[in-house]
Amino acid sequence: MENQQMLDLYRRMLLIRTFEKKLDFLFKRGAVLGTCHLCIGQEAIPVALCKSLQPGDYAVGTHRGHGLALAKGVEPARLMEEIMGRSGGICGGRGGSQHGACRAVNFLGTNGITAGGLPLAAGAAFACKYRKSKNIVAVTLGDGATNEGVFHETMNIASLWKLPLLLVCENNLYGMSNHIEKSSSEPLLWKRAAAYNMEAIRTDGNDIENLLAVFTDSIRKVRNEQRPVFIECMTYRWMGHSKSDPLAYRTREEEASWRERCPIRKLHGKLLELGLPAERLTETEKSVRDEIERIATETLASPSADPGKLYEHVYAK
Repeated sequence: MENQQMLDLYRRMLLIRTFEKKLDFLFKRGAVLGTCHLCIGQEAIPVALCKSLQPGDYAVGTHRGHGLALAKGVEPARLMEEIMGRSGGICGGRGGSQHGACRAVNFLGTNGITAGGLPLAAGAAFACKYRKSKNIVAVTLGDGATNEGVFHETMNIASLWKLPLLLVCENNLYGMSNHIEKSSSEPLLWKRAAAYNMEAIRTDGNDIENLLAVFTDSIRKVRNEQRPVFIECMTYRWMGHSKSDPLAYRTREEEASWRERCPIRKLHGKLLELGLPAERLTETEKSVRDEIERIATETLASPSADPGKLYEHVYAK
């Protein structure tokens, strides 16, 4: 890729991290209600995935889906308004953090149920196949989702019906507080795809250049050959599972080792090696911080969702 393209990827990852850090700040001060699951540390996966998709392709996220929404093209201001229950949000403030969708960019939404997005994604993939379009559906899932019954049902029917579905497992090692080696009899999750006659790959989820190569090749197969592919991306969430997680189940040494593998830091170093001036990267970082600060300020001053409109778009007229 050209340096400018790589700088754009750097900015996209920074946008996700800065957005979520601001959410965390606001959440701890009571400005964000409900719950909030952050993907800090995992930013390379949604950015590389959505860079590899075509605009007409669809994406379905998990409960930790802010990064995917932003990477798919949801406007940061409208996403923040949605999470904070404002009327200008992508769902009018009704969906919040875990149930926001944006049809304008083919983002079919996040889901508060573990593995809950998988059958929805399979349905959308079936619709693509039924309409004989060349669009595909990409769905993200956590490692914990692979122990749910609906995961196996979706894998089976996607392979049986040859659906244009890309399944991207963001394996951050922990399902809530439970390490994968304590919850899965086979911790190499990519092997599970063999039971469904599905191609599977395990790859570094913190190296965006590597991810772009893997996603580009896999998406080509899904699109051209009309068959599902499963990708296991190894990564790590820096924050707790959600707001009430004290992180007592993992060591500070483990956390430090994974922070050394930070996807943003990796790309920062690569850009410097390629000759981009450090000042250019600093300007990009400041630009992103200023944008998110402005969005947060405007969101806090924006009108809350109208309770009287709660049932709009629920029932067909």
